Amino acid sequence: MKDSECAPLEKLLNQISGQWTMYILWTLDTNGVMRFGELRRKVDGISPKVLTQRLRMLEENGIIYRYYESTIPPQVSYELTERGKELSKPLYDLCELASRWYGDETKM
Repeated sequence: MKDSECAPLEKLLNQISGQWTMYILWTLDTNGVMRFGELRRKVDGISPKVLTQRLRMLEENGIIYRYYESTIPPQVSYELTERGKELSKPLYDLCELASRWYGDETKM
């Protein structure tokens, strides 16, 4: 494969790679619309700062929507866009692969 043929793949991988990013996508895919606090609890171990950075990056890349409601206190929720939903099948395929590889560590 030529480098030019890999350019779209490289661009996609840059948008969805990085620590926590795939886990955030998986969590939104399996749970639907989530508020920031819910998402933070589901993505165990992530700091608020890193979660905010990843969410902003995903929003800028058109992979998630950010809904802001100017209530008191303000409510912010996130959801996958249609582009983000296109990642569902690859995410589930990776989940199945991970289950086969690591599902029963005693078999290794």
